[in-house]
This record gives sequence, C-alpha cells and structure tokens, in this order.
Amino acid sequence: MPPSLRLRHLVAFVEVARLKSVSAAAVALSISQPAVSKTLREIEEALGVKLIERSGRGVALTTFGEMFLGYASSSIAALNQGIDSIIRSSRGGAKLSVGALPTAAARLLPQAIQKFTADAPGVTVQVETGNNEFLLEQLRLGRLDVIVGRLASPEHMTRLSFEHLYQETIVLAVRSSHPLLNKKRKTFDLRSLENYTVLMPPSGSIIRPEVERMFLLAGIPLPRSRIETVSMAFARPYLSATDAIWIISRGVVGNELDSGQLKELPYDTSKTTGPLGLTLRSDVPPSLPTQLFIKTVRGVVKDWL
Repeated sequence: MPPSLRLRHLVAFVEVARLKSVSAAAVALSISQPAVSKTLREIEEALGVKLIERSGRGVALTTFGEMFLGYASSSIAALNQGIDSIIRSSRGGAKLSVGALPTAAARLLPQAIQKFTADAPGVTVQVETGNNEFLLEQLRLGRLDVIVGRLASPEHMTRLSFEHLYQETIVLAVRSSHPLLNKKRKTFDLRSLENYTVLMPPSGSIIRPEVERMFLLAGIPLPRSRIETVSMAFARPYLSATDAIWIISRGVVGNELDSGQLKELPYDTSKTTGPLGLTLRSDVPPSLPTQLFIKTVRGVVKDWL
C-alpha cells in the first residue's frame, strides 16, 4: 500500500461508496464534507486513477473504484477481525455477531442461540436486526460474522456465500376468528383482499418481489389499503384488533401459527417458495464461534425436517 494511504482513507472511501454521497459519508463519519473530499483526492493521487465520478445526484464509482472497493472493504474487515481476535485473547472472551432478518429472528434464531449459548457459555452473542442491504454491508465490513435469513438477490451477493438450509413460503396470516376463515371454503379468491387492510413487506425487502409476483399471477393489482411492515411488534396486536391480513414469510409468524394465535388463509402460495439459510463472507474463513454457531443452526433445522 502506498505509504501516504492510511486506514482513514479506506474508511472514508467505503462510506462514500456505500452511501453514494460525500455529504452523507461526512455525517456518518462525523467529519466535515471538505475533509472527506480531500481524503478522496489523496486516495486518487496515491493510486493515480479516478475512483469516483461526481454528478448532481451524488457519486458513482468508476471501474477502478468498483475494483478498489472490494479490496478496501476486505482490508477493513480483516483489520476489524484481527483487532477483535487480539482483544478476545487478551481478555479471555469471545464474541459472535449475528445478523437476523425477520424471517429467522422470530423462530429459528432464538432456538439456535439458546442451544449455542448452552454449548459455548463463554461467548458473548450480539444480534443485529435491520434490512437486508444494511446487514450485508455490515457483514462485508466484518462487523457481523453471519446473517440468518433468505437468500439475497445475485447483485447483492458480491464476495459473499450462501448455505441453503431449507425452503420457506409466504403465508397470509389473520386472527383466529377472521371472517375469511370459512370451514366450508377450501380456498378463496385473492380478490377478496380488496375489502380488507393488507399488511405486506415494504419495497426493498427480500420477499417483496415474491409478494408482487403473487398478485401479478392472480391478475390483480396490489391492495389499495395496505400497510408496509415486517414488524411483529406492530403486526401482532394490529391483527388481533382488526380484520387485517398479513402477507409475510412463514418463519416470522411460525410460532403464532403453531399456537393458534394466528391462522393461515387457505391460499396456494407454493410459487413464493424461497431459500432460507446462512450468508457469510467468502474471502475470510469463519471464526471458531461462527463455525460452532453454523453447526448449531444446522442441528436445529435438522430437528425440524
């Protein structure tokens, strides 16, 4: 690495690339915008190439910028992992950081972590929730060890690997006394949802395209009266108090369906099946706690199947 480049250069470049904005990166790094711009100039001068193109809409990476981003992210992640290893060794402790998407956070993850902490009581477990894009970026930077959830789209899987665990479908969940739960009716027309408020994943979530495709195949538009959410903290009491329908991954409401607190409407959602599993970085071997956690998750899923 050119002697003029420092860690701060890499961090600033990665933040600008992630946020696609110099000003937003400045806010995230708690430094001034001119300082970020100067740092970018210093990187480009040291490397002798243009990394970023500025426009009225923000910034875009050049071809060299895209190439350099992979190396910069990997370097920061490797450094974070090295620092964490030294701290763990000096203090006699270990840490596991898990990213959880809603489809795993409600059912699979609690069981896996319960077993993991029993087998590895000295490991501190940190669970981070958020949208898919945020968690994937944290994984690339080494701030997460593994993500449990649905497979992301191909364009988001650069430098990442995915281990498939099982297939999961989308369900239409309602309260147990919902008027659409007619015992004589084996199925129902999706058009029936027009008369109800529908909860569904927001735009940008992994399963939103599957939900949209489900309505497309039925030949009808998305419901006019809808609330976009993946929050169980909001959806569960809302479903209990109303006739709303929640279109969501089965894993999010699996416990409630098993207990009878929620019921599943009899609609064929087999075409919404998608892979759920573990996402890891492909350029860094997993730590020992991460390997143990992966083994634990596999065991939980094996007990289910």
